[in-house]
Amino acid sequence: KKGVTTMITNKDYFAQLPKEIKQGFSELNIGYHLRKANITKLSGYSCLTVFKLIFLLVFQYKNWFRAFMSKRSQDLPGKDTVYRFFLNTPTYHWRKFLLSLSSEMIRLLQPLTSKDRVTAFVIDDSVFSRNRSKSVELLAKVFDHSTHQYLKGFQMLTLGWTDRFTFIPVDFALLSSPKKENRLQENNTNIDKRTSGYKRRQEALKSKPDVASALLDHALEKGIIADYVLMDSWFTQAPLIEKITNKGLFVIGLVKQLKQRYVYNGERFTLNQLYKLAKPHMGKKDIRGSVYATLDNGIPVKILFVRNRNKRSEWLAILSTDTTLENEEIIRIYGMRWDIEVFFKCNKSLLNLEKEFQGRSYDMLISHTTIVFTRYILIAWQMRKEEDPKTIGNLFLHPLRRCKRHRFYYCPSITY
Repeated sequence: KKGVTTMITNKDYFAQLPKEIKQGFSELNIGYHLRKANITKLSGYSCLTVFKLIFLLVFQYKNWFRAFMSKRSQDLPGKDTVYRFFLNTPTYHWRKFLLSLSSEMIRLLQPLTSKDRVTAFVIDDSVFSRNRSKSVELLAKVFDHSTHQYLKGFQMLTLGWTDRFTFIPVDFALLSSPKKENRLQENNTNIDKRTSGYKRRQEALKSKPDVASALLDHALEKGIIADYVLMDSWFTQAPLIEKITNKGLFVIGLVKQLKQRYVYNGERFTLNQLYKLAKPHMGKKDIRGSVYATLDNGIPVKILFVRNRNKRSEWLAILSTDTTLENEEIIRIYGMRWDIEVFFKCNKSLLNLEKEFQGRSYDMLISHTTIVFTRYILIAWQMRKEEDPKTIGNLFLHPLRRCKRHRFYYCPSITY
């Protein structure tokens, strides 16, 4: 009828999803989070249907071009529906969607996590390579620390949450370069300045420390909390540490041997000088010692010196703003940072980040990266359900109650 909108669904393709993933769509309320982020359409294929079709590609070992050229292309939405009216739409609030979804996931994990278990935010970046591209919006020359070369692409700055058992991507930013001489393309000037897409383009031109602080603000405003913020040596600088501590969070991060000075007994020392003054550690040989000091901005820190396993004659320094932690606990918590490295590797190698869509629009980069992160979240949720015995409910709680009636003694030969 005239004036009545109709939505088209494609149940056949969604039926091909593994049943565990279909359950995840329902349990994590994907459709609700899409609507909440204004990712909606009035007619044609619904945004949830298009989202599911793109989500499914990695499980069919196809990209969208191959799917469109297949025999079943007549059952799929047209190119305009997928590209122009979904992936390239600047009004869709993909950040709000990811924050809403990740907070829902973390809420579901809370009953499965002991109150004594440490949780942490992890901040790190990875190169989003578009090395064969020329005309991608805001394309820039970025430095890849793994290859020590400059590539064409973006810096994918990511904020994640971990309880050491499950890693959840909370927010991200695809950063170009603040320096105009490093940018190969500028942004689209026709984008409405009121849209989410325009704001993310402006964000892409900011510095990494400023954006990292903003990502933490987004997570905290959404009600996502953690005990610590874990960072590698690039981010563990006094200005960013001060911003994070002002948010009420502790910082644990690797420290570079730079010109930065630390106040110890009223005098200012370099990291090398502090190493010579460090109190020796009685115990594990890999821990050389520790020292209590203060940053120039007045923040008290504990600096732990450990052996570099790659070059055993050298040492590494780990900084903690929580000065009450024991040396071994600082190392254990900092080890949780490795979860984000596994996350980057999984997204690029298995979930088709960077490779699945080769559009030129910055909006497409944001939307597709968010969909890839959603794949990881659903897989992480399914793995947690399969591997954590607490997810089986009363079947787990009944023997647990019986165990509490008995008295157990700690055996030091057993690792808990």
